[in-house]
Amino acid sequence: MFNGILIEKDDQGYRASVQRLAQADLAQGDVLVKVDYSTLNYKDALAITGKGPIVRSFPMVPGIDFAGVVERSNHADFCVGQRVILNGWGVGEQHWGGLAQYASVNADWLIPAPDHMSNRNAMAIGTAGYTAMLCVIALEKAGIRPDAGDVVVTGANGGVGSYAIAILHKLGYRVVAATGRPDETDYLTRLGASDIIDRSTLSAPGKPLQKERWAAGIDSVGSHTLANVCASIKADGAVAACGMAQGLDLPASVAPFILRGVSLLGINSVTRPRSERVYAWNRLATDLPADVIDRISRDIPLSDAIEAAQDLISGKVQGRVVVDVNR
Repeated sequence: MFNGILIEKDDQGYRASVQRLAQADLAQGDVLVKVDYSTLNYKDALAITGKGPIVRSFPMVPGIDFAGVVERSNHADFCVGQRVILNGWGVGEQHWGGLAQYASVNADWLIPAPDHMSNRNAMAIGTAGYTAMLCVIALEKAGIRPDAGDVVVTGANGGVGSYAIAILHKLGYRVVAATGRPDETDYLTRLGASDIIDRSTLSAPGKPLQKERWAAGIDSVGSHTLANVCASIKADGAVAACGMAQGLDLPASVAPFILRGVSLLGINSVTRPRSERVYAWNRLATDLPADVIDRISRDIPLSDAIEAAQDLISGKVQGRVVVDVNR
């Protein structure tokens, strides 16, 4: 038996609670992992609170991330005692996830943990930091160099935004952070943001083509915010889009893409090939200083995760929440 958060939906309604679970209830995966840490992403908070249609089958253990140690393996790529990381692949949505002390998963979903990164720090980074790194890599592939000009990061106080700022700053880019929390300017400045703008300047409907302001952008918000960012990118710039906190719609014009050659780069962090995931995590191990990880994250026990999910939905959480599933 082991502890985990279980989401149930039946005649009594939708609810999440910490329960004692049995290993026999786990799916028949190639690898059984003793989970050390998980984390709370926005998608996890939607699943736990029932605020979004994230969970596809019930009952479900949420948690789209985890880091732990292989306890049993039927796959040649992984051995007992090996440290591993999982992000995405429908875990916590269609397959029991990481907010529990054990997980049984398909070996293809796992990657080895970088040698110089602890399991705790891996989950302080989590899907948020991993997605931010994928965005940075996409901008690099699009030819955006630090001398091209400013890079705007929306949703700056969230996990993706926080890590995007820190990574870009470490790599020599000048970062402009868009946030709805102007009282947290000091936090964003310490991460590496050179300028702070209010998100309200981007979140309302805007002109299809606007003044050229930034060489590139990383957007985790979508909707009007993404449209306005695209409309304000300099010629031959690029925007990496990875989120939809404001909405799924994109009320934009083709003008920036045709008249300025702007590239819109979609970032799918859920089902990347293992080689891309390993590369991104190895980059995180070198391009993200440990003191930044500590500054962005805080730890909670599994028993506090449900309340923390409510806070995350309410916009009360800064940075990353690491869940120690064993306390």
